Amino acid sequence: MAGGGLAVAAAGGVEFEAKITPIVIISCIMAATGGLMFGYDVGVSGGVTAMPDFLKKFFPVVYRKTEEGKLGSNYCKYDNQGLQLFTSSLYLAGLTATFFASYTTRRLGRRLTMLIAGVFFIFGVIFNAAAQNLAMLIVGRILLGCGVGFANQAVPVFLSEIAPTRIRGGLNILFQLNVTIGILFANLVNYGTAKIEGGWGWRLSLGLAGIPALMLTVGALLVVDTPNSLIERGKLEEGKAVLRKIRGTDNVEPEYLELVEASRIAKEVKHPFRNLLLRKNRPPLIISIALQFFQQFTGINAIMFYAPVLFSTLGFGNDASLYSTVITGAVNVLSTIVSIYSVDKLGRRILLLEAGVQMFFAQVVIAIILGIKVTETSDNLSTGFAVLVVIMVCTFISAFAWSWGPLGWLIPSETFPLETRSAGQSITVCINLVFTFVIAQAFLSMLCHFKFGIFLFFSGWVLIMSIFVWFLVPETKNIPIEEMTERVWKKHWLWKRFMHDDDEYVHHDDLAKKNGFVGPL
Repeated sequence: MAGGGLAVAAAGGVEFEAKITPIVIISCIMAATGGLMFGYDVGVSGGVTAMPDFLKKFFPVVYRKTEEGKLGSNYCKYDNQGLQLFTSSLYLAGLTATFFASYTTRRLGRRLTMLIAGVFFIFGVIFNAAAQNLAMLIVGRILLGCGVGFANQAVPVFLSEIAPTRIRGGLNILFQLNVTIGILFANLVNYGTAKIEGGWGWRLSLGLAGIPALMLTVGALLVVDTPNSLIERGKLEEGKAVLRKIRGTDNVEPEYLELVEASRIAKEVKHPFRNLLLRKNRPPLIISIALQFFQQFTGINAIMFYAPVLFSTLGFGNDASLYSTVITGAVNVLSTIVSIYSVDKLGRRILLLEAGVQMFFAQVVIAIILGIKVTETSDNLSTGFAVLVVIMVCTFISAFAWSWGPLGWLIPSETFPLETRSAGQSITVCINLVFTFVIAQAFLSMLCHFKFGIFLFFSGWVLIMSIFVWFLVPETKNIPIEEMTERVWKKHWLWKRFMHDDDEYVHHDDLAKKNGFVGPL
């Protein structure tokens, strides 16, 4: 899923003196609200699009197809570009907002950027809950998308900078965990509101997003900005004071001096996006782009966005389909917790490869069941087969949640060098949102045309991404970020060819040409 964080180690692997202070705990709650908000927005859209009253008001064509028996095909009853735009507009807006959020995070600070995200969320919730027509509904989703763009850029960076080094990795996946909790919360809300008589249950589902939105806004008002951000903007003494406060000690001089030095080095790199194209930076860039692409083409967002619609298509009925979605949401949360405990013990590659086998198997079994049992116009799966489909969907989600979900973000965040880390994070977020939008906009049409083959399509991509991991993704477990070049890239059978000691972070055309580029960057 879209979401994630940034893990930053001290230079030379030094562990600075730090306590886990109350302000760090408050920051964890902040992460929870940012993740909850994003997860809730992802989960709630699939639920309300399965509610007849919602469809009747905004998508009458789809409503007639589903309710009045005018089904050309069981797989095609939800195929509607407007319905898909309702879901995917959030990600398109998030993609656009990311470019502005990158600027505000750097110039205005992490805290103010989170505040802007909270305000966008609140206005988006108001528009959605009070929507009278499709235009108002889409405007609300676009405002929520802007909130997602600002929050996903600022919250992970805020967390990584305010947390003591020893718990940064856990906080990284904690953000993803809270996204999954947000999805589960949305599924539970949808399950309850679907039973409300009078046709206003969908308004309550969309309106309850106001709770995490308000929590994020209030939280942004209460916390201080990070020392990194304050120092980066020239507020050295204020940055030092905040560092003492969050570390719970007066002995912050070593860390403070490193932050000042890191800020100085970062300022020397005037064009970090150009530096990403230097030959020595291509391995982490290629892997980051590939991981974001593959993360979406596992098919996870298709299943999470449209799980209620998917189960309804299989003949579960609205109530049973929402119930099944709650089960899958719970599996998502529990499996992400597994990742928190196993990622630094088993390593990244083992989790990715094991999950590839598990996801491939689950999708092929689902495709076989659907191919045999769900015809163009069949109304129901037998109970046994229906339960098996839910089990296979849970098998798929659990594999994703302890592998491609959190690791798709963790690996890019720990492989870029400091000078290009911010630019690398922006590219990572953008690529993720682009393909999230593509899948969200295309899935229901793909389901209509591919039918059960949709799962074979995604399983094919799972096979390709597993081969990619086997040959091209190195193990980064327990390796300090500043030692990645020496201990990872220079020892990899392919990527070592890209590593040259004479590469420097400069912007002269002659060096660019030497590194394989012709013409100005």
